[in-house]
Amino acid sequence: MLTIEGPPSHSPYRLNQLLSELQNIDSTITLIGARYIHFIDNSKDFTDRDYDVLNPLLSYGPDWDLGATKGDKIIVIPRIGTTSPWSSKATDIAHGCGLSNINRIERGLIYTLVGLTDDEHLRTRCVAALFDRMTQQAITQFDQLDRMFDIDQPQSFTTISILSEGIKALEAANIQLGLALNNQEMNYLLEQFKILERDPTDAELMMFAQANSEHCRHKVFNAEWAIDGQPEQFSLFDMIKHTHQSNSEGVLSAYTDNAAVMSGGQGHWFMPSTSDQSYSFVEDNIHTMMKVETHNHPTAISPYPGAATGSGGEIRDEAATGRGGVPKAGLTGFAVSHLRIPGYIQPWERSIGKPDRIASALEIMTEGPIGGASFNNEFGRPNILGFFRTFEFSENQSASNSWGYHKPIMIVGGLGNISESSVNKLDTVKDSLIIVLGGPSMLIGLGGGSASSLNAGVSNEDLDFASVQRDNAELERRAQEVINRCFSLTLDTEYKGENPILLIHDVGAGGLSNAVPEIIDHSKMSADLELRKIFNAEPGLSPLEIWCNEAQERYVLCIDPKHLDLFDEICQRERCPYAVIGKVNNHGYLKMNDSHFDNLPIDMPMEVLFGNPPKTQLSISRESMSMLDDSMKGISIREACERILRFPTVADKTFLIHIGDRTVGGLVSQDQFVGPWQVPVSDVGVTLKDHYSKKGEAMAMGERTPVATINPPASGRLAVAEAVTNILSAPVNEISDIKFSANWMSSIKTDSQKQALFDTVQAVTLDFCSKIGLTIPVGKDSLSMQTTWSEENLEKEITAPLSLIISAFAPIDNVTRTITPQLKVSNNSLLILIDLGQGKNRLGGSCLAQVYSRSLGEPADVENPFCLKDFFNAVTELKSLDKIMAYHDRSDGGLFVTLSEMAFAGNMGINIDLKTASKEESLSLLFTEEAGAVIQINSSDLKLVMETLKKYSLDQSAVVIGEITPSKQIIIKTNHADAEIFDLRALREMWSELSFRMQSLRDNPESAKEAFNNLLDDDDPGSSSKITFSQPNKEDLMKFKDQRPKVAVLREQGVNSHVEMAVAFHRAGFEAVDVHMTDIISGRIGLDDFKGLVACGGFSYGDVLGAGGGWAKSILFNPYVRNMFEDFFKRPDTFTLGVCNGCQMLSHLRDIIPGADHWPRFVKNLSEQFEARLSLVEVTKSPSLFLKGMEGSILPIATSHGEGRVEYYHNDDHNQLNRHNQVIVRYVDNYGQPANQYPSNPNGSIDGVAGFCSEDGRVTIIMPHPERVIRSVQHSWSSSDWDDNGPWLKIFHNAREWID
Repeated sequence: MLTIEGPPSHSPYRLNQLLSELQNIDSTITLIGARYIHFIDNSKDFTDRDYDVLNPLLSYGPDWDLGATKGDKIIVIPRIGTTSPWSSKATDIAHGCGLSNINRIERGLIYTLVGLTDDEHLRTRCVAALFDRMTQQAITQFDQLDRMFDIDQPQSFTTISILSEGIKALEAANIQLGLALNNQEMNYLLEQFKILERDPTDAELMMFAQANSEHCRHKVFNAEWAIDGQPEQFSLFDMIKHTHQSNSEGVLSAYTDNAAVMSGGQGHWFMPSTSDQSYSFVEDNIHTMMKVETHNHPTAISPYPGAATGSGGEIRDEAATGRGGVPKAGLTGFAVSHLRIPGYIQPWERSIGKPDRIASALEIMTEGPIGGASFNNEFGRPNILGFFRTFEFSENQSASNSWGYHKPIMIVGGLGNISESSVNKLDTVKDSLIIVLGGPSMLIGLGGGSASSLNAGVSNEDLDFASVQRDNAELERRAQEVINRCFSLTLDTEYKGENPILLIHDVGAGGLSNAVPEIIDHSKMSADLELRKIFNAEPGLSPLEIWCNEAQERYVLCIDPKHLDLFDEICQRERCPYAVIGKVNNHGYLKMNDSHFDNLPIDMPMEVLFGNPPKTQLSISRESMSMLDDSMKGISIREACERILRFPTVADKTFLIHIGDRTVGGLVSQDQFVGPWQVPVSDVGVTLKDHYSKKGEAMAMGERTPVATINPPASGRLAVAEAVTNILSAPVNEISDIKFSANWMSSIKTDSQKQALFDTVQAVTLDFCSKIGLTIPVGKDSLSMQTTWSEENLEKEITAPLSLIISAFAPIDNVTRTITPQLKVSNNSLLILIDLGQGKNRLGGSCLAQVYSRSLGEPADVENPFCLKDFFNAVTELKSLDKIMAYHDRSDGGLFVTLSEMAFAGNMGINIDLKTASKEESLSLLFTEEAGAVIQINSSDLKLVMETLKKYSLDQSAVVIGEITPSKQIIIKTNHADAEIFDLRALREMWSELSFRMQSLRDNPESAKEAFNNLLDDDDPGSSSKITFSQPNKEDLMKFKDQRPKVAVLREQGVNSHVEMAVAFHRAGFEAVDVHMTDIISGRIGLDDFKGLVACGGFSYGDVLGAGGGWAKSILFNPYVRNMFEDFFKRPDTFTLGVCNGCQMLSHLRDIIPGADHWPRFVKNLSEQFEARLSLVEVTKSPSLFLKGMEGSILPIATSHGEGRVEYYHNDDHNQLNRHNQVIVRYVDNYGQPANQYPSNPNGSIDGVAGFCSEDGRVTIIMPHPERVIRSVQHSWSSSDWDDNGPWLKIFHNAREWID
């Protein structure tokens, strides 16, 4: 084994942060250092030429200081016996660079601690703070590294002696293996194996436990209920299905697949052909998938990987719908207990403590959102919607019991598109091949299905950690490309082929032991499998561990044997691993052979696995719920307003949003941010159906979980109402067009909790949704939302309230008709409150109740579903008449928050006139969370608006509540006291301080402070554009339609922005051709026939060996490929563009690009965070052919990168580039000045530089994404005078003009 020390691993800020954390454990530590270290398993000694390749290969990252280098060494490495995702990608790059004698490269960290104590207890705690026990281990001696590349010997299965020991053997295995089997199931297994006359294997028991877990079988939702001795007519699932029976129109798939599918209609895919990889628009019936999942238990144990793999798992659910779908846009939500931020603990943040085994709420919200966002970013799915709630409340100030989210909600979902040809899975026949597509087995996530079915605190702690997974988004991207190519074969009119995938299933809970049986059972078939055909990164795993682990990024699919060669060709091109693990049979058994031991770890009848264990019976007695009212005595309006704005549920969520890419794919029209000041208050996320039209899809969320502590059915109805009032921001035609995903979370430990679940399901389905045409075709339940532990001889328990999260989805005809909360400048406008609470103004469970830790009586409710339908119809009619200028729903925080957020978005003041007679009446009106909305209208339209509302019986529920004012104040007038006057800047400071505090803890605190100060600039004019050129019109673009020079749309594994790039060049008059690096390396495609080359954005090789570095080095150290690129760059008739990851890659090729000698490299952002924003850039004077005639323009552009900070190789490089006008664009602030502060400068580059060109202008590199915003509808804010074409289409048109 060869060891090579690597670059610094931590920035100075991160080192200081880590030093402070360690000093809190051991105050004697004075200094710390950290760097990477590489371990190389090589088959023979390296030559000098090998080192000439290897040393630059392992040189990457920013030029940070190493910190201390002498002191106690702690080496953190991947768990011995495992292969990290970093390793597999780095090894691939090394092989591509000709280092064939490398078996594997692995990476670790060396920490140097100066002054570490000799106290063993403190040393152990310090070491534990330096690594993640899930995936890593720490060692203190270099000689302990000898086992780094050890390969353990395979293990065989074990049997459980139930024939001789009976039920006791099963009970022992149930505990030892963490199976979570109930008594009925254990008796069922005992009976079945007695019939089979043999003992079960551990693999068989684990498989049965996963397949029959609450997580997979939803036993409670399918149970037979009896309440007060009377049997209920419907199960919970029956009631949910009733909504579909009442309105199935537009639903193509419900309850039978990984995601639901609703009708979408005609659209256009943009995809490459099979014959020549040339992109074109292909007409098809394109439908919409929708799915929302939870990953609560793993996120509680280990927040980053728990949330990351939750995101990855839900993406796979969409991809594995029918015969393969395409995920498009995501949503994410979190509910946790009180944050208790150090130095910012709020008066209401009381807690009874937590067990050590789970992460704190603050840890979850620091690490979890980054995990989820990182997976989405790397995979290439924009996240455009979400929610965040904190809740913890102890009734009667109990020291041992409390409501709360110690077991958090981590919810992830989204929508995608699917071809009509792929909606339905096909049946398999005998000898169909069973294939595992994606990554290898690893000992992670074992028993997750069972673990998530247990209340936190019930299972063994080691089993808790074993049930958490590890993410590899780049590999999942590769698998998605395979799925995309397979379904496109059906639509390729020249190829006239068919999708080789008959049906596909994701690998999630239970691993292969759940996915393979389910795919076989689809056609009521059986199978013969070979265990050792399964890719396995850890040879020492037992059959149980290979079969049941939940290693991520995998699918199981069936294909016809005649399509294997075609499927292999597709996978080879995408470098996506796959394995044929067996064949479908009809003998009735699931048989899995182990060729290593020549035995059968699994030989189970399918009817036993999917048989009929006794159906769950639930019998409960009704209990009445008490309702307290502590009164509002002592609460002032001013203090209440200030507390509410600081409450995390209400406060600015920017810290959760800018970490996630919201433009990748080029199909997002509305994300969380609205208006020129980009305030995150949008009610709805909106996507474009395709790159061709203005049709699209909308999605929104609704939840009001604290209300469930008082009135669970009311909380469910409010969730539905909020989802509807939110999605109504988009132009949804009919309320019946809206389809729901319902996520039900609760504890069912007591009768009262079961009663709350039953009553809420009934209230939401039979009594509400079914009556007004709202359908719930998909959902998820998680019924172990409880945390128990012992502390100082006191048994403690935190229980989550019944939590219904509604996610709403709907098709829309024109995305430009979406209305936002941004107030519009108008001399004569009014604000109208439409109150679905009909003046009751109830406060129970509200944010006001929470910030004062009080019970305030009855909660808000929507008792009449038809009132909600009337509201929908009235607002829809007013929108169709163009009578609504701004719209915002009323929900958390009540009217005061609704109006404040509208004021923030419009950057203007509001005069509010409550006309109330008492303080209590004012507080109730300001802070009730009854459903409804505020609309801004022209005062001249008041009569028509009120007549329209009267038409729908809402005139008595509508009242003029205020008007806008140019003074930046919110003034609250009443009839009982002097007006309360708030400075808008002061309110914004309160509202945004939470994001500032969280960013200061998580990111670079200096950047966080700059962002916070920027928000408080009273004079900020907001984003604007300055266009100095004539934009190409339809005639300009049409003249090139018949003569299309070829441009190579180049991608490497992990690139995710190639389709929108191809669209941009296609619209400008090019023939865009999909070119994978495997095409280049294999010689299938050369560059001689291309006039243009574009390197696209994404995460090539997962940004291993530096962003774009691995991709570049696979070119530089492959002589054949290097010569091809070098020849192309030298040709005077060619151009090259690199965007984001492509920009980073091309910057590493500067030695072979004429005139690029002084180009920099791009390293980690100064904020130390991925940054996704709609930024402003100024086009500077340069010879770039792309930017000809655009000098002086200031334009909004999509920024999405984590490593965009410029770092020059030589001190004079910056001056040289300026001298030769090779800087093409730079970030500017809202005043149009060069941006040197965050977030106008999102990465910290000096002078805001964001792109460069070669001296002759033929090669251009740029970090932000012009290709994602070539249409006005792709901007979350755009100037009202733009037409359909956005200004960035000009650069692609310039390239086409240059060719001629």
